[in-house]
Amino acid sequence: MDIALKLLAVMPLADWLALAAFFVGWAGYAWFARRRGQSEQTLLATTNFYRRLWMLRVAERENRVVDGQVVQNLSTSPSFFASTTILIIGGLLAVLGTTDKATELVGELPFAARTSVLVFDLKLVVLTGVFVYAFFRFTWSLRQYTFGALMVASAPDRKAFEAGEVSAEDFANRAGRVVGMAAEAFNDGLRAYYMAFAVLGWFVSPLWFVLGTAGVVYVLYQREFHSEVLAVLKA
Repeated sequence: MDIALKLLAVMPLADWLALAAFFVGWAGYAWFARRRGQSEQTLLATTNFYRRLWMLRVAERENRVVDGQVVQNLSTSPSFFASTTILIIGGLLAVLGTTDKATELVGELPFAARTSVLVFDLKLVVLTGVFVYAFFRFTWSLRQYTFGALMVASAPDRKAFEAGEVSAEDFANRAGRVVGMAAEAFNDGLRAYYMAFAVLGWFVSPLWFVLGTAGVVYVLYQREFHSEVLAVLKA
């Protein structure tokens, strides 16, 4: 009980509530999107269908050089974001060493809430944590694309599929799922980037933090469930 009271005393109650709303919104939307994707054609579920279809075509092709190049090109995006995320984390850690000046700069904004140096540090730590999570998801996506490339490169000869020695359906299910999991990990990393913009609102005030979280969740929902590209892919 004493520990809980001490933790609550570190920041105002409004900041704690805003932080809780942030994590609930982030985790809640991720759970909702995953569950909804099991019964509805979301953007990720629809593209996973095309990934499985792609692997079926791989089983039919004799030359798979182009398929290997496609997997390699797909892996460049998580590689780029992972490298960029490292730079962002380094910059945030550098800001932690000059918190006094950063606090003064934010305090000069007429619409920003006044906070202590400790609270400002905690906000930076939370923001850094978001990018650390994104880094892990991007690097895991990169590794899974490597596994997908290995599966494409080691795919049996087309004649083996035609003769029924190897099941093309089984290969497409496994290979398509591996590439799909890589895309899901990359999507998690991108989602963390979006949520980081909501954390920036916290430096202004807890209210802006909550509004930013709600706004980001709304944008993610629109793109995942009601975007124009989804309509085209489903057509």
